[in-house]
Amino acid sequence: MDVTLLGTGAPQGLPRPGCPCAACATAVGDEARAATALLVDGALMIDLTPGPAFAAARAGQSLTGVRQVLLSHPHDGPVMEVPAGLPQPGRVADGRELALLDGHRVRAVAVDIPGTGYEISGAAGERLLYLPPGAAPAGPANGNGRTAGGGTGPYDLVLLDVQARPDALAKLRASGAVDAATDVVAVHLDHDVPPGPELHRRLAAAGARAVPDGSTLVVGEFHAVPDLPRRTLVLGGARSGKSVEAERRLAAFPDVVYVATGGTRDGDQDWAQRVSLHRERRPGSWRTVETCDLVPLLEAGKPGTEAGGPGTDAGERGADAGGPDTGAEGPGAGRPDGTSPLLIDCLALWLTHVMDEVGAWDDATWEAGGRRALRERTDALVAAVRQTRRTVVAVSNEVGSGVVPATAAGRRFRDELGRLNAAFGAECEQLLLVVAGQALALRG
Repeated sequence: MDVTLLGTGAPQGLPRPGCPCAACATAVGDEARAATALLVDGALMIDLTPGPAFAAARAGQSLTGVRQVLLSHPHDGPVMEVPAGLPQPGRVADGRELALLDGHRVRAVAVDIPGTGYEISGAAGERLLYLPPGAAPAGPANGNGRTAGGGTGPYDLVLLDVQARPDALAKLRASGAVDAATDVVAVHLDHDVPPGPELHRRLAAAGARAVPDGSTLVVGEFHAVPDLPRRTLVLGGARSGKSVEAERRLAAFPDVVYVATGGTRDGDQDWAQRVSLHRERRPGSWRTVETCDLVPLLEAGKPGTEAGGPGTDAGERGADAGGPDTGAEGPGAGRPDGTSPLLIDCLALWLTHVMDEVGAWDDATWEAGGRRALRERTDALVAAVRQTRRTVVAVSNEVGSGVVPATAAGRRFRDELGRLNAAFGAECEQLLLVVAGQALALRG
């Protein structure tokens, strides 16, 4: 089954008409995109794009063989005209199945916004899923391998709005509709993300890719899936966007455990506001564990470690069991302990907590054994990162580029955090530095 993408952009296209933003200004060449439309084996067309006959001709295709045109969403972009000779567009009711004479079967998939997704099956059994802009499959992900369209097993190809709805991809992964071999292609691309390298970097972090308008994809054909690092350290200064970058890297994956090392601070309204903003930004399906005991979390899932034993944090077990941070019907239900991705935010607060515990702020205590105790704790953390089987994204502050702290305690913290960042980063496949919201790859 061949799928030609006559367009890959948002309904208004990219660049948007009359928009002066930087993303639209740089959307040229292969990064310029018409409204998303699909041509399946030259016989089935999903959605319309401006000048579809010309778009098909540019892709080396023809619309003369099109027997069915289906729409997936109410159109709010430029006026679309149906070329002469094409059948009038229609829609399939949710849950209904349409059998075409050429052997394709189309099942309408309910989504959580006005519109319809389509599962298309070819004569050889290959399957693709197409979702309209801004849509995710309706209903909870049940995690039993049943896909959005009612079949079982993963799709060969999924086309969806990865940038606007990474949670849709997370839901498909949780239900088994997307696995490591599924080709995930981003469509409905808009001006919210700068086109070019930054767009492709963000998509690769989600396990997805983008292709230019006019590309033809062979459903079921092998494509190299972006290599997702198991361990990533995201560094940055205050308000640099490092936490947003870390969260973005796991937004398209299910059952993430957010490890908050800062805890609560009674009477500190500024800190409470920061915590609230972080919570509001996280996907609702994520679970939160407030702890500085990171080693058991990292060791969970290691061979010889049983769920609920020494390698599993009690807070995480409570969350998996449907505690206050998640419902038993969420994507984490039934998932084995110790396999969920971890987002640790942040190592600087973890270090502050450990330095408090070992008495690092008192010079006499520091020299009498505090330094050695801190080194043992940081060595244990680094060793756990080296051995972990989990996907880990950790956040830390980069504090070594500013002014020299005025106090001995401040200089001690700066030095120890620099050492921790270097040791932790040495065990990570990917190391990022975030400056002014822009992620710079230091490794990976």
